[in-house]
Parts: sequence; C-alpha cells; structure tokens
Amino acid sequence: MAMPSIAVQPRRSMLSRLAESRNTLGLGFMLPAAALLLVFLTYPLGLGVWLGFTDTRIGRPGIYIGVENYEYLWSDSVFWLSVFNTLLYTVSASILKFVLGLWLALILNEKLPFKSFFRAVVLLPWVVPTVLSAIAFWWIYDSQFSILSWALQQMGLIDHRINFLGDPTNARASVIAANVWRGIPFVAITLLAGLQTIPQSLYEAATLDGASRWQLFRHVTLPLLTPIIAITMTFSVLFTFTDFQLIYVLTRGGPVNATHLMATLSFQRGIAGGQLGEGAAIAVAMIPFLLAAILFSYFGLQRRRWQQGGGD
Repeated sequence: MAMPSIAVQPRRSMLSRLAESRNTLGLGFMLPAAALLLVFLTYPLGLGVWLGFTDTRIGRPGIYIGVENYEYLWSDSVFWLSVFNTLLYTVSASILKFVLGLWLALILNEKLPFKSFFRAVVLLPWVVPTVLSAIAFWWIYDSQFSILSWALQQMGLIDHRINFLGDPTNARASVIAANVWRGIPFVAITLLAGLQTIPQSLYEAATLDGASRWQLFRHVTLPLLTPIIAITMTFSVLFTFTDFQLIYVLTRGGPVNATHLMATLSFQRGIAGGQLGEGAAIAVAMIPFLLAAILFSYFGLQRRRWQQGGGD
C-alpha cells in the first residue's frame, strides 16, 4: 500500500510546482488574449494577404494570379491619388493634433478654476461615436445650409457660401479639420497624463537657476515627455492613416476621388465593387506605411539621447 503513495507524490509535487510557477501563471493569463488575436487579427491578415494574390470576387471563388493585382495598382492613377491623399491627410492631421493637443495639455496642467470640468469637456469629441461626429460635420459643411458659411457671412468675412465638400481643395481641408477636432482629445489627455508624472522639484530647481518659461519647457518638460509623445503620436498616426468612417460618411472619397484614402478605396473596390482581390491588395499595400510609422517611433523618438533632451 505504500508504493502507490510514493509514486503519486512526485507527480503531485510537479503539478503543484507548475501551478505555482509565475511563468506558467503568466502563460495561462496570456492564452485567452493570444486566442483572440489569432482569431480576429492573424487569420484576417493572412486571408487578406492571400486574397491579394487572387482574382476573388464576391460570390465567386478566385484563383491564384500572382502579383497581377499589384501590377494593376502600380499603373492605377486613382490608387496613387489615394496614396497621396492618405499621406497628406495623415501628416497634416497628426501635426495639427500634436501641436494643438500639447498646447491644450499644457493649459489643463495649470491651476485653473473648474479644471476637472474642463478636462471632462475636452474628452467629448473623442467619446462621441465617429459616425455621429461625421454627420454633425456633414451638416456644418452643407453647401446650402452650412452654419459656418452663415456665420462668416454675418460677420462680413465672405460674400457667398463656401462649397466645403464640393471643391477638391476645400474637401481635403474639411476632412482634415474634422479629424483634428476628433483626435485632439486623445493627444491632449494622454500628454496631460505624462505631464502629471514630471516632478515639480525639477521645475523649482530650474526656476531657482533663472530658467524662463520657454527654457523650462525646452529643457525639462519636453525631454521628460518625449517617451509619452512617441507612444501617443504612434497611435495617432495609426488611427489617422487607417481612418475610414469619417471619410466615408462625409465624402465617400469625392469629389473626383480628392478625399479617397487607401482604406476607403479598398472598401470601394473590394466590397462595393465586388473585386475582393483588388481591394485586399490595396489594404495589404497599407502595411509598409504602418510599419514605417512604428519603426520611426521605436528607433527614432525612443532614442535615449532624445529622451534626455540632447541632439543627435
């Protein structure tokens, strides 16, 4: 009767050691998230890459055609226009969101009356669903009933209504303005959280040394805030580059493809047009740009000398 207990004891101790292991516990917590990523990220990405090499259409399975979709896109002027629009949209909106978001974060970090109330109000554009924001801007930009045109006319600044979404240049500027309005709260609140972590003793010591407000910002705030800026702007660029809802509700890529982004063109060709293979190829073509933004943040903004405020 003693032999079974001797044989079982080592097995139980091994299981107990595995249960108490931090690595095993961490792996157990990670498995559900890994399963979700596998189902909702890895599989769709792999399927999209595969469809980009086929002539699949809605309702008809395709065959492997190699790089024909990409060769067609290489000579497609509308595709290259969407690339230009996407880069212009992303760069312009990201720069404006960073400048205005940092300015707003610095204001909210000051000792203001009703500071908590203003911080809550700032979040509203980010909390409101994108489609509702787009519908509101669609009304603001309406060619006949635009409240913005009416206000400018009442102030005597213009003598005729502005065609915000009917003119290519105005349409590009209008969608960028809408994206900036929606994205500023994310940048501002995130940078404000970073500002809250900077010790006040550093400001006090720099002030005693005779530093001006600009010098405090340049040599204390900015270097210590650089890691947060890197993370925030990486997410901001990714969100802006892949924007779809705002553009689709406002302009659907018009006028004359002036506001078509790569995401909206991919949807138009793949879903609305039924060319799943071509639409997938356009979506896959977005990946190098997204990787470039991530690598720039990782290898550029995260450099130790940049974090310490030094040049490079």
